[in-house]
Amino acid sequence: MTIPKTTLILILLALGLGAFVYFHEIRGATQQEEVKEKQQKIFTFAEDDVQSLTVKTKAYTLMLERNSQGSNPKWLLKYPVSESANDAIVSYLTDLLVKGKSDRTVSTTANQLTEFGLAQPNATIDIKLKNQQTHQLILGNSDFNNRFVYAQTDSSTQPNGNINVLLVSTDFANAVNRELSEWRQTVDNSKSTPLPTNLPLPTP
Repeated sequence: MTIPKTTLILILLALGLGAFVYFHEIRGATQQEEVKEKQQKIFTFAEDDVQSLTVKTKAYTLMLERNSQGSNPKWLLKYPVSESANDAIVSYLTDLLVKGKSDRTVSTTANQLTEFGLAQPNATIDIKLKNQQTHQLILGNSDFNNRFVYAQTDSSTQPNGNINVLLVSTDFANAVNRELSEWRQTVDNSKSTPLPTNLPLPTP
């Protein structure tokens, strides 16, 4: 049985259309999703890569360093005092830095950073890795419905001079907006002494 030429052309067109839909819609969407997932990740380092953290809020500045002895505690307070840090509190923050993702990104100019609370940020987290690389996360205001916090990273500036403002989880704000005493290892409150907040910063 011979298939009419017009029917054959229609079959080939249908096959071609099916292939187009698969590669450009289905497979393309999957690849775009993979790219989107990669773009949403704030940082690419691992938790074990982090050597030290400096947390600056409007209330205090705090410096933390990984315990080089490899024993408990895992983290040490280096400023404003030198003592054992609360590993659970520090691990909560490092876990957010490693696994945290941005919900979406807004491109803006430098003179508009004030609108996002990033010109005078609520908190700044400076990260130093074991390989001496450094990263920074700046936290500004919450968005209009308090679901996310505006943030800026060390890779925010675009070639055209605009700045990428990220929307990140409010967990970041919760991780750093705590009493200074919470960062120290749990001790008997009756014997603990207040942590000073007005000491001069150590020289790098």
